[in-house]
Amino acid sequence: MKSFFKVTLLATTMAVALNAPLAFAADAAKPAATAANSKATFKNDDQKSAYALGASLGRYMENSLKEQEKLGIKLDKDQLIAGVQDAFANKSKLSDQEIEQTLQAFETRVKTSAQQKMEKDAADNEAKGKTYRDTFAKEKGVKTSSTGLLYKVEKEGTGDAPKDSDTVVVNYKGTLIDGKEFDNSYTRGEPLSFRLDGVIPGWTEGLKNIKKGGKIKMVIPPDLAYGKTGVPGIPANSTLVFDVELLDIKPAPKADAKPEAAADEKAAETSKK
Repeated sequence: MKSFFKVTLLATTMAVALNAPLAFAADAAKPAATAANSKATFKNDDQKSAYALGASLGRYMENSLKEQEKLGIKLDKDQLIAGVQDAFANKSKLSDQEIEQTLQAFETRVKTSAQQKMEKDAADNEAKGKTYRDTFAKEKGVKTSSTGLLYKVEKEGTGDAPKDSDTVVVNYKGTLIDGKEFDNSYTRGEPLSFRLDGVIPGWTEGLKNIKKGGKIKMVIPPDLAYGKTGVPGIPANSTLVFDVELLDIKPAPKADAKPEAAADEKAAETSKK
């Protein structure tokens, strides 16, 4: 994969331009920026386009600098701007070779810092998750399974519990242990339907403890959720908290006997007579 830092300024600018609507949408709620834009005047579309590309690139770089600061890397904004200006004026203080070597070293530093932060965050998440699970386990009505799943049945429901091959229809809310919500079918206004053995192990196991119409609160350890890798919106080693309402259970259709097999079986029985 080509290094981000080796992409030309033009390619970077065009990439930013393609994503500009997202950037502007994120800032749409800022009155000051809106006021400034409304007063801007340009002689022609080329000037306006040039300014828009520059503004988008500036916002992109500003966000990048903030992300790098989270890794303990604080770049000098003035030097960054000076580098752009010198490049346009063809007066760079560094040779092409020096630029290449410096950016390669910088890329390595960013990757190393990001890896270290990820490992630290994962360890912190595991420790905090264990403390949360230990506390939840002491609440009245909470049960802990042999796999480490913690759950509290708030309403048992009626009928049979779902099986792995059944399709279940649920409403639910999912949060991290700090209360940050990452998914909610109620706010989407549409229940979720899925085969029970097609989701994370914590769900597959947990929903078997209630029946149609039942409600359950599940606290799922990382190894029964998304583990050490995590997914977008759910950091590595996260303990997940779910409030689930089981709306319906749809049994898997029974496999019909194959006509050929049935015919062969009948022929075999006839030959024995």
